[in-house]
Amino acid sequence: MIISYHELRMIAPRKAREVVRKVLANTKGNVSEASHILGISRHTVRRARDGDLDDRSRRPGRSPRRTPKAYEKLIVAEARRTRFRYRRLAAYLKRKYAITFSEHTVRAILRRNRVERPRRRTKGGSCRHLYDYEHLRPFSEFQLDTKHLLDQHALPADVYDHMMIRGLPSYEWHMMEVATRSRFTAYSYTLNAAFGLLFVTFVLSWLRAHNVRGRIRIQPDNGSEFASGSKRKLADWNGRLAAFDAFMDPIPPGAKHLQGIAENAHRTDDEYFLMVHAERCDHTYAFLNRAQRWQDTWNFYRPNFGIAMTGKTPSEKLASYHTLTHEHVLLYPVMLLEDVFNVVGSSDTLLKSEKGGKYVHTTCQSS
Repeated sequence: MIISYHELRMIAPRKAREVVRKVLANTKGNVSEASHILGISRHTVRRARDGDLDDRSRRPGRSPRRTPKAYEKLIVAEARRTRFRYRRLAAYLKRKYAITFSEHTVRAILRRNRVERPRRRTKGGSCRHLYDYEHLRPFSEFQLDTKHLLDQHALPADVYDHMMIRGLPSYEWHMMEVATRSRFTAYSYTLNAAFGLLFVTFVLSWLRAHNVRGRIRIQPDNGSEFASGSKRKLADWNGRLAAFDAFMDPIPPGAKHLQGIAENAHRTDDEYFLMVHAERCDHTYAFLNRAQRWQDTWNFYRPNFGIAMTGKTPSEKLASYHTLTHEHVLLYPVMLLEDVFNVVGSSDTLLKSEKGGKYVHTTCQSS
């Protein structure tokens, strides 16, 4: 079978040019005769004779619109550090460095540098809404959860080390209101039931002081900082919360998906707050100050695209219900529970634990 130059060029460019050089040698260097034999132009023959056997790079010598190498290295480094893909990474770079990159540019850079993100396994199957959002009243349903801030799997190593060295709070206490997605937050260094009851009591007091009416259902998990699966302890807590017309209804063991709204907020905390602002805090109260600003941003300025939110902020969603509750209820003060304990604990009225049928006062030292 006779293969033409162009067919051989598509299979092996180097071999095609070697054939041209052999034909030139047989024709004693006659370019016109070699081009006539091979059926190619004389320019192609001269290029095979004078140039390299391998193809030259088609990369342009000058690319004025190309992303600078320093920025490209920054994008690659942050992608490997945060494990974000192009869309979330572009938003993260804009928040942290105030540098705007197109999503397509970031995607091309990640693809060019072969940056891959570890894939997560998810359970398939159909899903249904956890609540009847169409008939849900504001401040009637809450999800209560705690978050371990020092999470090596969620935070980059440098952020984790900074929080450890500076002694920043270790735990976040979080109550998420379902209808408006508003949040109420506190922090602590330790995790115990005394702080759990203290935090819930303060949030409920704040709500009732701001004209929130109606029965309140709080859905925690079965952690030791809450009822921890004990019916006696749950009954004791509900007896205390009855003064606020509220009750706790823990999720079944292992049904963490029932707290999906709070869990999604925890992931957002990692990406938008801790990864960006934790390294800028040198002590606890600087951290609490930024946490307060982050909560205010969440409640008043950050649009939410969850179910039935349609891109509204929590304050806009609250206003759409036309209730008598003012948006000032969303200005809940972020606090360190150790500080609150030092003030409230001396009254011997709130933080007590039941032991042997008697109430024994508990002690806690601020870190």
